[in-house]
Amino acid sequence: MATHHANAVLPDEPEKATLEGKNKILGFWLFLGGETVLFGSLFATFIALRDQANGGPTSQQLFDMPLVAAATLLLLTSSMTSVMATLALHKKNLKMIQVWLTITVLLGLGFLALEIYEFVHYVHEGHKISTSAFGSAFYTLVGFHGGHVAFGILWITLLQLSAVKKGLTVVTAPKFYLACLYWHFIDVVWVFIFTVVYLMGMIGGKVG
Repeated sequence: MATHHANAVLPDEPEKATLEGKNKILGFWLFLGGETVLFGSLFATFIALRDQANGGPTSQQLFDMPLVAAATLLLLTSSMTSVMATLALHKKNLKMIQVWLTITVLLGLGFLALEIYEFVHYVHEGHKISTSAFGSAFYTLVGFHGGHVAFGILWITLLQLSAVKKGLTVVTAPKFYLACLYWHFIDVVWVFIFTVVYLMGMIGGKVG
């Protein structure tokens, strides 16, 4: 009953209802700015080293585009479900927040499973992180993103478990909002990875 009462008195944008909530959102945007710079550095390194295969398999020989496309579809779909969770947040509907975030987590797990399978396949093909500069740059960039996905899954899952007891309040609402924002960020980063690493790797085009 306490949860339903709390939901009933929440404002239209509960994540911004308090100064603490607003500060959390501002601070998180600054954090994402730092993350953008970090990923930008990894992209620049990959672009500089992607042709340095050192006699090992090249991107054209390695990449399995149907597998990558399936992983991309899962992650982009999870972005849509996280949007639905945010809309449910603004409707103060905790049940639907949990439903949409559960789907988001499952899609994220599917993405990670495909990425792990992809990495294992590449290793069997002789493409290891120590094989070449291309291998080092590839696994660092793509693996770093995969680590972000894993962290996002853990974060959302812990929030869901916490909300079972605490419900939806002006304290918990910003946490859900920021988790969804983080998930959008890693989805956007993947779009760049799919384009720069995989598509450009398959066509063998030069950047710039």
